[in-house]
Amino acid sequence: MAVNETEREAMSRALALAALGPRGVNPQVGAVILSPDGTILAEGWHHGAGTPHAEVDALSKLAPGAARGATAVVTLEPCNHTGRTGPCALALIEAGVSRVVYALDDPGAVSGGGAERLRAAGVSVEAGEQADAAHAVIEGWLTAQRLGRPHVTVKWAQSLDGRAAADDGSSQWITGPAARADVHRRRAASDAIVVGTGTVLADDPSLTARDGDALLPDQPVPVVIGSRPTPADAAVRRHPHTPLFFDGHDLHAVLADLHGRGIQSVFVEGGPTLASAFVAAGLADRVLAYIAPVLLGGSRLALTDIGVSSIGEAHRLTIDEWLPLGADLLAIAHPASLPTASTEGAV
Repeated sequence: MAVNETEREAMSRALALAALGPRGVNPQVGAVILSPDGTILAEGWHHGAGTPHAEVDALSKLAPGAARGATAVVTLEPCNHTGRTGPCALALIEAGVSRVVYALDDPGAVSGGGAERLRAAGVSVEAGEQADAAHAVIEGWLTAQRLGRPHVTVKWAQSLDGRAAADDGSSQWITGPAARADVHRRRAASDAIVVGTGTVLADDPSLTARDGDALLPDQPVPVVIGSRPTPADAAVRRHPHTPLFFDGHDLHAVLADLHGRGIQSVFVEGGPTLASAFVAAGLADRVLAYIAPVLLGGSRLALTDIGVSSIGEAHRLTIDEWLPLGADLLAIAHPASLPTASTEGAV
């Protein structure tokens, strides 16, 4: 039975609800319960670790028996395990739900399998509705589940001829206000922002997410990688979050540490050396290249050595979007082949 328009609209609502939940060790999930005639009976979302999952949150707002024959529209496959809360698949079955529409399969070896349990109980199940939109909401969590590390976005700004700065080192500003505002919005959507000590010493960045001079409500945790000391009066030390310093160059170890702290998405903004190291190590899950219509020439490339010596070794990307930002253009891309947990590399 195909997904109908009412269910599609309910999924859009569930995705909006999912975004209300906190980013953390658990995924952001939203749920909408529909009556047999398509009326919304209840809504819910996951409010954080240890709280009821989205489906149970929605069901809790209904009287006993009110969900019998209803349809549950959920952004992630109902879980099939008992942790701090019980299996959502079982809760839906016991509530008498007759149909479940969800966007993404749960990749967890333990938590997955909810769809099979529902079908075995006679519940109609449809998967894949608005999967791309749901993926965008919990991309960091999905990467953490698959690879055991945060999702990594590597960003740089460049001239049309691929330079990150003029030969004298000046780089403010290659791109215009619209591009810089977009960067700050993306910083705010990330759990952590990562730079190298070279960037800290050269630019003294605050690593905050701002709207003009005002701090945005969500701030990424600042992370500095490198062996050179950060000055006591560096702007990063005045960040709303306590900075994390890593005296070393093992990117895998850094990401493992951040993963252990519950950080699921990092925004790498540390200049050509650090950006190139993440790309070379196969750790760039997304690339953001802000391209300005200016020519600089010279030797200060946006990327340096990424381990490519022949065209056959090129890092192939798939373009997700070309986004105009004022006079500039943002290329959003991801690796043509997915990284694996065995990828190795270091700065």
